[in-house]
Amino acid sequence: MTPRPPAHLPRTLRILLENGLRHGTNTEELSNWAPGVTGEIEVHPSRVFLHDTNGVPVLADLAAMRDAVVQAGGDPRSVDPLVPAELVIDHSVIADVFGRPDALRRNVELEYHRNAERYRFLRWGQQAFETLKVVPPGSGIMHQVNLEYLARVVEERDGVVFPDLCLGTDSHTTMVNGLGVLGWGIGGIEAEAAMLGQSVSMMIPPVVGVRLTGTLPAGATATDLVLTLTERLRAHGVVGKLVEFHGPGLTDLPVADRATIANMSPEFGSTAAWFPIDDQTLSYLTFTGRAAAQVALVESYAKAQGLWHDDSAIQYDENVTFDLATVTPSIAGPSRPDQRIVLADVKKTVGTSGTGLSDGAVVVAAITSCTNTSNPAVMVAAGLLAKAAVEKGLVSKPWVKTTLSPGSRVVMDYLERAGLTPYLEKLGFHLAGFGCMTCIGASGALIDEVVQTVRDKGLSVAAVLSGNRNFEGRIQPDVRSNYLASPPLVIAYALTGRMDVDLITEPLGTSADGKPVYLKDIWPRPSEIDAVIQEALRPEMFTAAYERIFEGDDRWRDLSDDATGETFGWADDSTYLRRPPYFELQATPGDLHNARALVRLGDSVTTDHLSPAGAIPPDSVAGRYLRELGVDELNTYASRRGNHLVMMRGAFANLRLRNALADGVEGGVTRKDGVLLPIFDAAMAYQREEIPVVVVAGKNYGTGSSRDWAAKGPALLGVRAVLAQSFERIHRSNLVGMGILPLEFLPGEGDDLTGEHPIDIALGDDGFATVTSDGRSYRLRIRLDTPREHEYYRAGGVLPYVLAQLQSREGVSHAAAV
Repeated sequence: MTPRPPAHLPRTLRILLENGLRHGTNTEELSNWAPGVTGEIEVHPSRVFLHDTNGVPVLADLAAMRDAVVQAGGDPRSVDPLVPAELVIDHSVIADVFGRPDALRRNVELEYHRNAERYRFLRWGQQAFETLKVVPPGSGIMHQVNLEYLARVVEERDGVVFPDLCLGTDSHTTMVNGLGVLGWGIGGIEAEAAMLGQSVSMMIPPVVGVRLTGTLPAGATATDLVLTLTERLRAHGVVGKLVEFHGPGLTDLPVADRATIANMSPEFGSTAAWFPIDDQTLSYLTFTGRAAAQVALVESYAKAQGLWHDDSAIQYDENVTFDLATVTPSIAGPSRPDQRIVLADVKKTVGTSGTGLSDGAVVVAAITSCTNTSNPAVMVAAGLLAKAAVEKGLVSKPWVKTTLSPGSRVVMDYLERAGLTPYLEKLGFHLAGFGCMTCIGASGALIDEVVQTVRDKGLSVAAVLSGNRNFEGRIQPDVRSNYLASPPLVIAYALTGRMDVDLITEPLGTSADGKPVYLKDIWPRPSEIDAVIQEALRPEMFTAAYERIFEGDDRWRDLSDDATGETFGWADDSTYLRRPPYFELQATPGDLHNARALVRLGDSVTTDHLSPAGAIPPDSVAGRYLRELGVDELNTYASRRGNHLVMMRGAFANLRLRNALADGVEGGVTRKDGVLLPIFDAAMAYQREEIPVVVVAGKNYGTGSSRDWAAKGPALLGVRAVLAQSFERIHRSNLVGMGILPLEFLPGEGDDLTGEHPIDIALGDDGFATVTSDGRSYRLRIRLDTPREHEYYRAGGVLPYVLAQLQSREGVSHAAAV
């Protein structure tokens, strides 16, 4: 073990200090840290965590890198992960079938029908790369699998004991922070580099200490808690910072609640949201089936290395105090997770618009995602509320699409043991699959009659889901307003079928004997929830769920295993997998002259706006391209991330994109030479004319998922720089990784850069760029934050940089490789 770190050092920085010492990198700034101190550090993850929609393009890039090495006369095995990697297939299943007993079976059949080619490719990757493990479909959501099974917390490898430091290609990798594991989301591009042994270069992040006091009041759920914290911390400002929880409120806060909070770290903007190790941690590890020796190792290491929660005098860059007792029932929406609405105020917020299928109707009610389905308290509460509702004679409204897609098989085990599953099914919440589904935008089509009415009348309808993301255009293309709520409240809104209802004072419906039924009449008591959990949840459920986690079912085992060998055989006619072209991009870093704005965007543009994940509309640029190839099953953008020819057509294709250059037209269009065109067509025209293009945007550019295609797509469209008033952390890093220069306006500037006129960009040696357009000049900060990022940018991105490193070891030139 390394020497015990300084007593005043935040525990998250202690983990980073140990990481630097063990890998022999510069740790002087961390060793002498005090609030406000910064400096570059290098982070070496102990493992890299992937899901299938990011994992497929990651493996495709690695496969292309192997091809480049072979072409140059090198050994393809030189491209092989040096860091253990785990990939969970959880982002591909779609909630097509719902509200019927065979929903799970039918959705899985459709999943394999659509994705067999991708899954065979992942099987190839598993045999081609020695350190890669793949968790087959239907096993649960990656973050819940990580929390319940994969996370080590403390690991012993080659006689050395060290903290589990997990970096993942999904921004909600932070969920495992609730277990005391430091980890956060990175882009797929960074993940590839990390897998090949490159450290992640970053500046020492500021650490915000959040002191929790009090306890949750009766009637408030972990969902209410996390929505309140999301609002509070987003307002405080934690983007690019580490949030570290401490204080007496942790004593009775179980790991399930901590994980719910940590999962939402990207929603309040922090790099991580870490909880220290304590007795709650050890209890959870034991209950979920970790070996006694492993639990003992976690305890002894945490106490020896200062990672155990105590009252030590730790210093933080910033301090926040939060009283759990102040939490009240809430939802969030209609388009951002930090738009919290106290439940009693919802009706006043959304207004009154009528009854039945009209504006304000709830057409999707989904208990979904890792965030809340990881928490037995809220899932049991949903089951008990369903039971009480059924016994009162209530039913879900016929226009509501109701789905249940938990993050773990264990959820269904304890709901069935408690006898609650039949009541959920009675209200339409049949098991639809074990995957992200609605939260990732794989919600499937609305009920046929509903979608026709919505389109014919131009209705503004709503979705209510127990997920973490509710951005515009994400959940379902025909749904404009999306609200996050606890699982029991999801059911309540399915019963009302409307958002313009005061659930506190108005009835949910009428009982069988004609009496009004209120939410308070069916809301379960805390003692009732606890009693069910104590009776129904068993440690052996976790052991049984994970004992053969890597084997998969018959469908997985029956996939053709002919994709073998050290290099992958690309098929020219594939619409899912094409050899990536990133090693052939020849954009030269430096000044830009006479550039044009491809789009002029506003504030809080998400990666969903930049690269949609949901269904590919038939009349979109990508949809028309696929249909011209004779493809009938368009599937989702997420499922086609291994095909750059589809994905570059999906860049900026969100139906709700608002581009100031589009003359008020919503969607993926822009103006070029006075004519409105699809953004893809305009970009291709600029490329033919050899005119560089840029993106101009407002604050919080790139919020949301750690989606590498939100940078890859623009890069393939020729975007050379993004000029924004501020960036979200992961997306800024992804831009650099693709050779796109992030430039940040000084505070208060940038609103008057309309993008209507040519733009010149001159890069200075002082860390600033001078931007000139229409007679105005601006001074923007060059957001290459570390020396390593400067190297990535000069190389044209992470992938060319890493390939050049490999080639230098192999003794062949980068030019020969490409």
